[in-house]
Amino acid sequence: QVQLVESGGGLVQAGGSLRLSCAASGRFFSINGMGWYRQAPGKQRELVAGITSGGSTNYADSAKGRFTISRDNANNTVYLQMNSLKPEDTAVYYCNADIKRGALQWTYWGQGTQVTVSS
Repeated sequence: QVQLVESGGGLVQAGGSLRLSCAASGRFFSINGMGWYRQAPGKQRELVAGITSGGSTNYADSAKGRFTISRDNANNTVYLQMNSLKPEDTAVYYCNADIKRGALQWTYWGQGTQVTVSS
């Protein structure tokens, strides 16, 4: 069984920083793309940032210049460094990963971690 376990959420004042981590565990062959999504109350889940196995990244416009996604392939972990946080960044943040098990690739999701930014 494959699991994605997130950590690093919390309460921070506007302008502050947080670093989210997401580690994949279980039995699998490889991890391809990894990413971070968020969902605010009453809104749809949206992509924040993604990173390929080769390290190419993409960001939502709202995250550009403030957030940095990175990954540690040796430890099957993806990170999201969030700086200059704003109240509108408040949401549950989810990591996801495209994981190859045998001949098939599956998309897995973490349980979510709450990020709250106070004004």
